[in-house]
Amino acid sequence: MPTDTFSAETRGGRLHLRFAGPLDRAAAAARWDEAHRAAKGAPDVTLDAGEVTSLDAGGAALLVSLAGHEAAWVEPQDPAAKGTLERFRKGLSAARPAMPHHYRFRPVSALGAYTLDRYRKFLERAGFMGDTILTALGILPRPWRLRWAELLRHLDEAGTQAFPLCMLLGTLIGLILAFQSSVPMRQFGAEIFIPQLVGISLTRELGPLLAGVILAGRTGSAYAAELGTMRVNEEVDALKTMGLDPMAWLVVPRILASTLVMPALSMVMNVTGLIGMAIVMATLGFPPIAVLNQLEQWLSIGDLAGGLAKSAAFGLAIGYVGCRSGLSAGRGPRAVGDAATGAVVGGIVALVLLDGLFAILFFRLGW
Repeated sequence: MPTDTFSAETRGGRLHLRFAGPLDRAAAAARWDEAHRAAKGAPDVTLDAGEVTSLDAGGAALLVSLAGHEAAWVEPQDPAAKGTLERFRKGLSAARPAMPHHYRFRPVSALGAYTLDRYRKFLERAGFMGDTILTALGILPRPWRLRWAELLRHLDEAGTQAFPLCMLLGTLIGLILAFQSSVPMRQFGAEIFIPQLVGISLTRELGPLLAGVILAGRTGSAYAAELGTMRVNEEVDALKTMGLDPMAWLVVPRILASTLVMPALSMVMNVTGLIGMAIVMATLGFPPIAVLNQLEQWLSIGDLAGGLAKSAAFGLAIGYVGCRSGLSAGRGPRAVGDAATGAVVGGIVALVLLDGLFAILFFRLGW
């Protein structure tokens, strides 16, 4: 049962609604229908809440709903109850939040917005590339501006620490290629040409490409995560405030390190892949000297040089994509993860595109 006091009486043609005691949510629910029935149809209403001792949002809602009948007020005398009523009125008078607009399918507008967004992102990438090139050219006559200790650290992280993984994958790829090639070649008695097939495939194509995938997964994502964290923590802005160029301090050493380590990683993939192939050839009954003779006869310095040149270009692209993803990261909690994901995806896409361009170039050059 409610503990408040409510009365409704007519005095001189005017309805008096009187509330006393605590008017909380339970009391308001109990008196809601009764109070509104009493106030319904009354031309003049006086709302007396002077003796209300406590009030919450439910009681304030009851009083305000009754005051919608243009009632005269007797405010609560209790300061806490009066403050609750004033806050409730203020909240009702505040501006309502804007309702979300229903999405309408407008293909022309959507296409235009997408085109403009792609154009802006293209300008951002072009600007970042231009800043990187200008900073690198500015460091050439003043090499002391390059952070050599940072460069050596990135060379170790991107190169030396990736050697075991490259050796493992290279050996496995050599084994797989040799085994898969031996099946059809055995039908023609041409197992002796397996070293030629595997050697050319590794040095010209698979070695640089797989090393690039490893670099994108390990180093490109690490670049993006490191720089994205620095951007979220406003460390990049702090460097600019101190008058230091983030491109020279953060970007150029990383891109240079990824460019330098890629030929080494590619070479490790090539050598270990040939070793794996030699193991399979030994199981097929071919001595190592026969494998070496085939490699010496069919492989050339041009094959190896072309693969190493491609790998250097791959490393440059991976470093650029990783640094750009990190420095363009947002400020939210998902910014670092999105930057790392974008670096890996963008690095692999750049690898495939560059590999296709090199394939066309080598074909035109007859290489």
